[in-house]
Amino acid sequence: MNYLAIDASTEACSVALTYQGNVFHRFELCPQSHSIVLLPMVDEVLKEANCQLAELDGLIYGQGPGSFTGVRIGIGVAQGLAFAANLPVVGVSTLQAMAQQAYRKTGAIEVIAAIDARMSEIYTNGFSLNENKLMVANQADAVLSPEKASEHYQGFNQQFYGVGTGWDAYQANISIEKSNQGTPDILYPDALDMLTIAMEKFAQGEAVSAEQAQPVYVRDTVSWKKLPGR
Repeated sequence: MNYLAIDASTEACSVALTYQGNVFHRFELCPQSHSIVLLPMVDEVLKEANCQLAELDGLIYGQGPGSFTGVRIGIGVAQGLAFAANLPVVGVSTLQAMAQQAYRKTGAIEVIAAIDARMSEIYTNGFSLNENKLMVANQADAVLSPEKASEHYQGFNQQFYGVGTGWDAYQANISIEKSNQGTPDILYPDALDMLTIAMEKFAQGEAVSAEQAQPVYVRDTVSWKKLPGR
């Protein structure tokens, strides 16, 4: 099966294509430039594979959590391409993609992903390897304060591998310790790992039409405190 994956949910932007048994991939750290680099990346991998959108079987997008703007850009591009070629779509959690990347690169089978969500919070979830070599969560992606992490992951394997920007951003406050010391080697999701996860979703019949593609912000509302005297 032939699929294109797109992610723009964090400071990184990535595209991955699997076509006729070959994989084509682009990854770039480009804060605030996603709208400029994403479509050229898509064009590059399609040209490299000598492939047309209409030849694909489906399209994959990073559904979040992550940057509100980045998630919307990624889904908007994915929807536009899927509409144009009449392709079904599947969304993949950015946290799950990072956990899958950890397994691919290090062999880690217990992973906690934590992305800096700003406002003194992290987007987070814990993942374990299943019999199909996929990292799966036993709960929904969440947003919480770093201090509440130990309560949230009570009973989780203490030898878990940590990924994401949240570990460094709240090093003094995060209430659990990962097995890998220092700054995590894996800070951002990659569309390459979304391919792996989404192929199973397509096989399980979880694909939807382009208009049904939905973001997962986790933090749906934001409360602002007024400054004194305002």
